[in-house]
Amino acid sequence: MMELMRELSLAPGVSGSEEEIAKIITRELENVADKIEKDSMGNLIATKKGEKKAPTVMLAAHMDEIGLMVRYIDDNGFIKFSNIGGINDQMLMNQTVTIHSSVGEDIVGVIGSKPPHVTKAEEKNKVVKAEDMFIDIGAKDKEDAEKMVRIGDKMTFNALFVEYPNNLIMGKALDNRVGCYVMIEVLKRVNTRATVYGVGTVQEEVGLKGAKTSAFKLNPDLAIALDVTLSGDHPGIKPEEAPVVAGKGPAIILADASGRGILTQQSVKDMLIKAGDENDIPYQLEVSDGGTTDGTAIHLTREGIPTGVLSVPTRYIHTPVSVCSMDDIESTIQLITEAINNL
Repeated sequence: MMELMRELSLAPGVSGSEEEIAKIITRELENVADKIEKDSMGNLIATKKGEKKAPTVMLAAHMDEIGLMVRYIDDNGFIKFSNIGGINDQMLMNQTVTIHSSVGEDIVGVIGSKPPHVTKAEEKNKVVKAEDMFIDIGAKDKEDAEKMVRIGDKMTFNALFVEYPNNLIMGKALDNRVGCYVMIEVLKRVNTRATVYGVGTVQEEVGLKGAKTSAFKLNPDLAIALDVTLSGDHPGIKPEEAPVVAGKGPAIILADASGRGILTQQSVKDMLIKAGDENDIPYQLEVSDGGTTDGTAIHLTREGIPTGVLSVPTRYIHTPVSVCSMDDIESTIQLITEAINNL
């Protein structure tokens, strides 16, 4: 269990380059699914067939993670970059990155900026903007740098995967390798009349793109997006801002983005709550003003697909040091498995 989670966390998969994650999911499900395929967008679809007239269920977990892209190389060989996905500038300072080079081996770089020794007084208390940062790969000039990297090469943040006390884990890309792990385990455990599609979607962090195309292709009777959500159990955040916390089970999302994302249908809400209550599986309910998930794209596909979202509470989302509970991950797997088995 832990080794697979570690592998998923550390594998690179910036939006648009999710191939390594797809390989891991394929390996894990090749003896479980009746069919595994990739569509033209790069979504991975693993099908576990049920009875002919039984319902079809789509489990969607996005494979991509936030990252950076080489945008410009200056005359001295320093790299300017663009963010891929939602990144707080404050998080970037002095991080090390791996540039996945299109012209050779992967290159390690460090994000630098103007040092504090020469920073003016009025600048010292301001957050340095990403546009004022650069990446140092040790190149002596532009020509030297271009032997190692190219414009458009993607970068992942270098990070550790650590097992914390109390069955917590810390690592990069838990948004959303946690969802990928849950999807894999549910397909392994589920025993149902329904046909279940385990979908590793692409480019969620940059517009829910893979969810749109895969949901259109499959047109399931029911869909559940598997993701993570903010855990409000650390300093600097008020309980009313993020009441869901790590260690108390997955969050059943009732609304996100103040309803601009998903407003979960009553039947889907009832299905998930019933599975938790009848099987003594802990869960939490969440109404969020913040971000959204693949569920938003899926439920608007074709004539509309009944869709729910089940999310694992996670601290420090969209950083290389996210923290979540393996107990919550296990509860998520159990809850969605029971819900599908009861269809």
